Amino acid sequence: SVPIVKIRGFFPLDRKLRLRSDHWSEGAARVATRMALRAASFQKAAEDYADAEGSSISRMSVWRIATGAGQVLARRKEVEAERASAPARRGETPQTRRVEEERPIQGQGNISTDGTMILIRGERWKEVKVSAFSQVKVLPPSLRPKRAAGAEGQPGRRDNDPRVKLSQHSYVAGLWEADEFAPYQYAEGLRRGLEQVEKLSSVNDGAPWIERITLTNFPHATQIVDWDHASGRLYTVAKVVLGEGSAQAMSWVQARLDNLWVGQVEAVVKELQALDLDQDKWPDEVRQAPGYFETNTERMRYNRFRTAGYPIGSGTVESGAKNVVQHRMHRPGRGWERKYANAMLALLSEYHSDRFEQTWLRLCQPAA
Repeated sequence: SVPIVKIRGFFPLDRKLRLRSDHWSEGAARVATRMALRAASFQKAAEDYADAEGSSISRMSVWRIATGAGQVLARRKEVEAERASAPARRGETPQTRRVEEERPIQGQGNISTDGTMILIRGERWKEVKVSAFSQVKVLPPSLRPKRAAGAEGQPGRRDNDPRVKLSQHSYVAGLWEADEFAPYQYAEGLRRGLEQVEKLSSVNDGAPWIERITLTNFPHATQIVDWDHASGRLYTVAKVVLGEGSAQAMSWVQARLDNLWVGQVEAVVKELQALDLDQDKWPDEVRQAPGYFETNTERMRYNRFRTAGYPIGSGTVESGAKNVVQHRMHRPGRGWERKYANAMLALLSEYHSDRFEQTWLRLCQPAA
């Protein structure tokens, strides 16, 4: 009788064509992964691949290629974050780089952080934490674009302010608790050179966990409460307490916004306290308004921030939450398995940070 010998799969043509173990070339895998990050689903990504490359690929093949690369990247990011936040080692100097710089921010930078929800299988809706890192450039008021006159031709509040432009964004995003997220945020900050910038701001919505981890990672950052969140709280109070659309509500809120714009936060707190908001009939957002402004007083000195050329809006991270996370990760049905969600978030962060190609070159051998 002839013995049966089990032979491991060996494909000479694959080796000759330099194919991966899944029989796809690195070029095809890279294109498929890019499609998986850009399309709204893996099925749509497979269709886009067929249109672009003229050859077919299954939805499951796109899923395996993308999530496989993402898991490798996520593990690398985990190791990098641990190394970045580890205690100093013997022989290290302040000049020792634990994370290689990429597109370092020059002169002035900003970091903004927020959270957004996605559906995780077996866990329901969970928060993805996101930070956006940006180069800041301040232009003189004369270079601000011409403002279209309104119905009454009233000037805008910022017409005479310097124009603050944010660009060269990079992102870090993942399904982590605040203290788990902190080392990843710090590692990305090191990559962008935040420890060396002359001026650094951090504009956020005022959430205590954001303030805490940002202060730990970047104690030299000037923390600022996003103007839209602060003004939105005043609009909510006026609408609920004084009557939505009433003349009294509009007059009150405009006066408070004028106070806030010139840094008179104490005046805002005093006017809020005069409304006697600590009553059960009001929603939590209204009842907590005086404490919100009192707690964040120093982070609402908008007159100082504007004079110093700091941004006062957190639109970069809000846009990041939408474009980096929600566009691809907000899906119907059962949602994502956690490990695959973090894999995709790692890839999406690199893709929207404009460094996907460099990242793929680092991943192609391990992913194979």
